[in-house]
Amino acid sequence: MTTPTPPVSATPAYILNLSCPDRTGIVHAVSGFLLERGANIEEAAQYNDHGTGLFFMRVRFACSAHSEAALREELKTFAAGFGMNLQLHAAAEPMKTVILVSKEGHCLNDLLFRWKSGLLSIDVRAIISNHRDFYQLAASYNVPFHHIPVTAATKPQAEAKQLEIIEAEGAELVVLARYMQVLSNDLCKSLAGRAINIHHSFLPSFKGAKPYYQAHDRGVKLIGATAHYVTADLDEGPIIEQDVARADHTDTVEDLTARGRDTESQVLARAVKWHSEHRVLLNGHRTVVFR
Repeated sequence: MTTPTPPVSATPAYILNLSCPDRTGIVHAVSGFLLERGANIEEAAQYNDHGTGLFFMRVRFACSAHSEAALREELKTFAAGFGMNLQLHAAAEPMKTVILVSKEGHCLNDLLFRWKSGLLSIDVRAIISNHRDFYQLAASYNVPFHHIPVTAATKPQAEAKQLEIIEAEGAELVVLARYMQVLSNDLCKSLAGRAINIHHSFLPSFKGAKPYYQAHDRGVKLIGATAHYVTADLDEGPIIEQDVARADHTDTVEDLTARGRDTESQVLARAVKWHSEHRVLLNGHRTVVFR
C-alpha cells in the first residue's frame, strides 16, 4: 500500500502597512529588507501625499524563512530609521468582528451572508442590539446575540456592557450596521480606528427620522451612502467608501428606501472588506485606500 504524500503547507503570507515622512529610497529600503529575509512580494502599492509630505505603503509578501515574531522584532528596528508608523498582519487570519444593529437589518443580513459565503475576511464573534428583532437571524448563523437596551438614563451602563463584550471577543473591528444610537465620546475613543459606521449620504440635510420621506418630498435626484470610521464628531469620521444611485420623479418613497438600503449594504460591505484586508490607512481626517 502506498502511503499518500502529505500536502505541502503554504508559505505564510503577511500584510505590511506603513506611513512615514516622505523621502527618497523608501520603496527600495522596504523591498530590500524583505529580500534579505527571503520574502517574496506578492502585491505592493504606495502613495505620496504631497499636501502633507507623508508616504503610505501596503505590501503583501510571503516568507517562510523567518517567524512572524522575528519579523515583527526586526521591523521595529527598521521602522525607527524612517520614523515609520508600521503594522504587520498575518494575511490568513480573519478579522474578529462585532456587529451592532438596531431595527433595520439590511446591512446586517448582507454582511452575514457575505461572511458565510467566504467573501469577507472577517470572523463575526457577536451581534449586539438595543432591540430583539434579529436574534433569530443571529441564531441562524450561530452567532451569539446580545440584547442591550439603551435609554438616556442607562446609556453609560449599556455602553460599558457593549465594550466588555467587544473586548472579551478580541474584536479588531466593530461595525455599526444601522445602529441608531449616538456613541459617547468615551466609547468613540475606545474604538478609534476600528469602528465603521454606515449612513445615508443626505447628511447634513434630512436629519432625523424618515430621511427618505424628506428626500422624496424635496425631489432629490441622487441618493447614496457613506461608510466612515467612527469619531466623536457625529458622522464626520474619515470616509472609507461612498456610492450613489440615480432617482427621478417617478420614484416613490418605497423605491427610494429600497434603493438606498441596497446602496448602504454595498458600500458598507466594501468598507468592511477593505478594512479587513488591511487596505485602509488613516491620513489625518482622510483615508488612503489601496483597493
